[in-house]
Amino acid sequence: MSNQDRPDHQHDHEHDSKNPAEHAHTHDKNPGQGADRNNTNAGAQSKRKQTHNHDHGHSHGHGGHSHSHGGGSSGNRSGLLIALIITAGIMVLQFFGGLLTNSLALLSDSGHMLSDSSALALSLLAIWFASKPASLKRTFGFHRFEILAALFNGVTLIAIAIFITVEAWDRFWDPPTVASNSMIVIAVIGLLANIASAWFLMRKGDVKGNVNMKSAYLHVIGDALGSVGAIIAGILMSLFDWYRADPIISVIVSLLIVKSAWGMMKSTIHILMEGTPPSVDPESVRNDLQSLPGVINVHDLHIWTITSGIDSMTCHLLVEDESDSGVILQKALLLMKDDYEIEHCTIQIETSKVNHAVLGI
Repeated sequence: MSNQDRPDHQHDHEHDSKNPAEHAHTHDKNPGQGADRNNTNAGAQSKRKQTHNHDHGHSHGHGGHSHSHGGGSSGNRSGLLIALIITAGIMVLQFFGGLLTNSLALLSDSGHMLSDSSALALSLLAIWFASKPASLKRTFGFHRFEILAALFNGVTLIAIAIFITVEAWDRFWDPPTVASNSMIVIAVIGLLANIASAWFLMRKGDVKGNVNMKSAYLHVIGDALGSVGAIIAGILMSLFDWYRADPIISVIVSLLIVKSAWGMMKSTIHILMEGTPPSVDPESVRNDLQSLPGVINVHDLHIWTITSGIDSMTCHLLVEDESDSGVILQKALLLMKDDYEIEHCTIQIETSKVNHAVLGI
């Protein structure tokens, strides 16, 4: 990663121009391609490493490779599109059904589905943006748009839950009569549609590893919970004429949705704050890199997530003056790839002759 890639990560260096190999940068940008640890030299040759020497003593190594960040994007896209069509259709049914039956549970469920339709459309838009190539102005491309979409979806879920809770409070003290039998029929149709949408998202998309897909999936699950709540409320009202069941169950469903949305929002904010991925222990990374032969210490270590499934790492390795920096560099890259599944790495090799300003974070 160059200074262009990380404009906030700059250093002042004093280099020995007589030994340009002592300071090396490398970018490993090809997920899925790497040399075997036991055949380091052959692996380096197979990548046809290009070295550009400059008068100031830098040696930049760029492997001949390309990024492949969106392997499941087509599946995610088709799953979202099918779910969007189903959700939008049932949303219209539940909205008019709620008006006809005077059911808050159905109206709240249609409100969830309106939010879901917007969320699914936004997630589709995010996938399209993420597929656009990087540029000199946006060196990481538009991958973060997926994270922003997930954050927006979480906010809308919480907003809808608050609106339903306020409305339920008024209805609790003055519950209206509800056409419970019609309400149950419409809610069952909605539940079946939600199950179908969730199935397509799980079948075709990555709802576990992709935070954008997960946010869309949570919207659909929230709708399914709303439909279940509407069915339960309808049964209670039909059997016991207990019309307070409608607002009570609406609030319970809303609280469950808030719980899921809040957890997802915390994950998206953590990514936007460039926090360390939960699956990576930075101290373990530091210890493993420092245990490599010839490495004296590891500093300026940063690990963060660009978007779901794309983690990055940058660090400085202080090595012994007489060590082979190229060999150490290749071993460090392979260690990150094999042990931590991080393939987008920038590792700066330094000796005792290199001085630079330390980033104060």
